[in-house]
This record gives sequence, C-alpha cells and structure tokens, in this order.
Amino acid sequence: MNAVTQPPTSETSVAPKRKLRPARKQVEHGEIDKTEMIQPGKEYNVWYNKWAGGDKEDALANKTKAQTRCIIIRDAGYTRADATGNKYCCLFFARGYCPYGYECNFLHRLPLPSHQLPDNSRDCFGREKHGDYRDDMGGVGSFNRVNRTLYIGKIQESPDKKQAEETLLRHFGEWGKILRWNILYNRGVAFVMYDSELNAQFAKEAMANQSMDGDEIINVRWATEDPNPGEIKAEAKRIQEMGQNAIAGMLDEDLVEATQTIRALEEGDEQDFYHIGATKAQEEEEDEYPEEPTEEEGRPAKKVKSGNGFFDADALDNLKFYAELAKKQALDNQQRMKERKIPPKPAGIASLVGGYGSDDDSD
Repeated sequence: MNAVTQPPTSETSVAPKRKLRPARKQVEHGEIDKTEMIQPGKEYNVWYNKWAGGDKEDALANKTKAQTRCIIIRDAGYTRADATGNKYCCLFFARGYCPYGYECNFLHRLPLPSHQLPDNSRDCFGREKHGDYRDDMGGVGSFNRVNRTLYIGKIQESPDKKQAEETLLRHFGEWGKILRWNILYNRGVAFVMYDSELNAQFAKEAMANQSMDGDEIINVRWATEDPNPGEIKAEAKRIQEMGQNAIAGMLDEDLVEATQTIRALEEGDEQDFYHIGATKAQEEEEDEYPEEPTEEEGRPAKKVKSGNGFFDADALDNLKFYAELAKKQALDNQQRMKERKIPPKPAGIASLVGGYGSDDDSD
C-alpha cells in the first residue's frame, strides 16, 4: 500500500510493445453449477426474465452471489472474432465463465473508444434493445435513449467516505473511463457515468450479482434520466456534436466544394465560398501564382486553375451560362404571374336593380 514508485529513467522510459495473446478459457465445461433455486412465483415472465406472482421482496432476498467474475488483465485476448470482423463482445466473457477462450466467435475484450456497432438497436453483446425500459430498469435497455449511467444498490458502505469512493472507482473503473460518480451515503446507493454507453453495458453485466470489498451482493440497474435541466441541455448538445462530427467525417471535400460552387454561381456571387483547407500541391501553386486584388470592393480575385483544379475554365463558363439561364427563366415566370388578369366578378342583383331608377320619386 505504501510502495514508492521510482521516476522513469532513460532506460525504462520506453515501454516495450505487448504481444497479442490468445484469450484465456475462463472455466471448463461443466464447472459452473447451474442448479436453480426454488422459485416463489407461479408463472415465468419472458419480458422480465424471472418468475412472477411471488412476494416482491423474494427477488432481492433470494439473490445469490455470482460464481465467477471477469478479470480483464488476465482473461482478455484475441479470438476468432478479430479475424472474422465480428463487432460484438461475448456476454459469457463479461460474466466470467466463457469456456471457449480464443475459439470463441465473439470479442474477449472491452469495447474500444472508437468502437462502432453495425446496428444501434443492439447492445455491445448483440442483444436487441427495446422501445422502453422495464419497470425495474433492468434488462438490455432502450434504443430511444443513450444511457451511460448505472444505478448501484445494496452497497456495503465504509465509515471512511474516501475509502468508499476509492472502492467504487476501483471496481467499476475496470470496465471503462468514468466521467462522474455520486455516492448517497447512509443509503447504500451510488451512480456511475461512463464516457461510452458500450462500456456501461459491459459493466452492467460484469458487475451483476457481484460483491466489492464486503460480503454484499450489489444490485446494478440502468439509471433513470437526470431531471436537472442543465444536464439535459448538456446531453442534447453532446449528442448533436457527435452527429455533426459523424456527418462531417463522411462527406467528401470535393463534393462539398462542387455543391458550394454551383450554389454560389446560381446566386450570382462567385466568391461566396465556404473555406476548405487546400492541399499541399494547391498551396505551392498559389505561391507561384499570387492572387491580385480586383477593382470591385478590393476583394482578391479567385484564380481559376487550368488542369489541376476541380473545374477548368470551360466548365466554369458552362456553369455560369446555365446559372444565368436559370435566373432568366425564374424572372420570366415571375413576370408571367404578374401579367395574368383576374377574371371580372359576375354582376350582382344590386347592379341590375339600380338600372331601373327605383330611387326616383317621379317614376
């Protein structure tokens, strides 16, 4: 506990590269005791994956501690999924009892920060999500909300608050980067928010029915949505930024430049372009041919490249011609709409009667 770490020297500053190793077989076939306890319920509920109809307290009181636990440093390694391209993690590996090891068809490691699933309606283990959460906030979860926070109940608290915090972060920090946490003292409840939803999914299964430093059997569930308005706005902004970055990463710069060029030509402003970073070859060519200021507003004239640019001079002339033609057609259509005559209204009864001079007393 009180070991002193020496500062890195010139000989030990560069860590050697770790070689890839095969995933370890966590258990042998038939080693896990699959004997089920006597169920208090009368009917099996497929949605909640448990027996229904018994006492409400029996579900928590009759829980047994998990027989195995995953240890990432010891058990992680490559499997067949690394060669086949399978993106889903092994559920039995997360729970600590996969008997296949490197022969498993699923990943035996934590989800990476850049890990992208092929289907967002499934969790990191490939299980289908649902439209809404269960009443007890258990199960796989919902695809309508990105939930990165776990609820942890039945914690055996320590008299020292710093020790309780260290114990929580040591056990749950093994499964991914933790952004925020909160411990409700004297209630045995804690909340942990991960940087990635995939790490939260992995941690929920890995710590189910486990114990930390005590003899407790913790209850891990999905946390409900934080009612704090500031947190709701921050989460919405984070999701929006993630979407913008994802879309920006998928766009082609040449296609964006072509679209902006056509839009600028249609609006009659050839120089109203959005800035796109030039390549090294384009920067060298611009140095050889510097831009010259124009007479109008002193703005630099955009040099049209011949051969190396996306559009040559002939293509720009054609685009200008069609843009002017489109503008002329739009003006002609507006002029025709204005010149249309409104048909006269039919004569009413009042106009017909007025011709007889009924208001004249002499008649």
